[in-house]
Amino acid sequence: MYLLYKEEIRMAKKKEKEGWDYITDTFEKIYLDQKEPLHYGTIISWQLGGEDPLEGISIYDGGDYWHFITYGFSELYEKESENKEYSGYGFELTVKLKKSPAVNEDELNCMAGILQALARYVFESDAPFLPYQYIYTGQENGMDREGKSKITGFATMPDPAGTIHTPNGKIQFIQLVGLTDKELKAINNKEYTVEHMLEKMGNSLTDYTRRDII
Repeated sequence: MYLLYKEEIRMAKKKEKEGWDYITDTFEKIYLDQKEPLHYGTIISWQLGGEDPLEGISIYDGGDYWHFITYGFSELYEKESENKEYSGYGFELTVKLKKSPAVNEDELNCMAGILQALARYVFESDAPFLPYQYIYTGQENGMDREGKSKITGFATMPDPAGTIHTPNGKIQFIQLVGLTDKELKAINNKEYTVEHMLEKMGNSLTDYTRRDII
């Protein structure tokens, strides 16, 4: 992954096609003053043997959080799949990473790497993510760059951006919400449902500074 700066983004936009444009338009309507968000692009595409399935990840400034948006689970250019209802896997992932003094450019890059790792899982297993699932690997160290936070995995929920209709089919925006090892184990042990855990949290931010809520 590499960080694209303003002039590079303007040049890249000239090459964007329908699927990509629909994703960008959705979030430009939410963040009206941000036509040129931070954007991480992929050097070598997955189709050409690269390690990163996603073609890009944009990061918008949401005030007290950074809002990550993926490009690549859906069909960004022409229609290729036979499924006319959905574009590619039918979704794109988002994350709202709460700002803190420790969340610097290296931490943003780390989250982009996590999203690429999740994309590799989807592309290799052919198993898309759906709302109200949880992602628990048994990892006990924090997923932040230094491994100090209590956040070790995710729950999924619909992003408020909703579902959009593109010429390539529907795309649902699915938000990842960071959970602690204790919270994930409680869901895995059926002590809580994902919906109940998210309701108990009270917000959908991935916060590397928070403690367990149970």
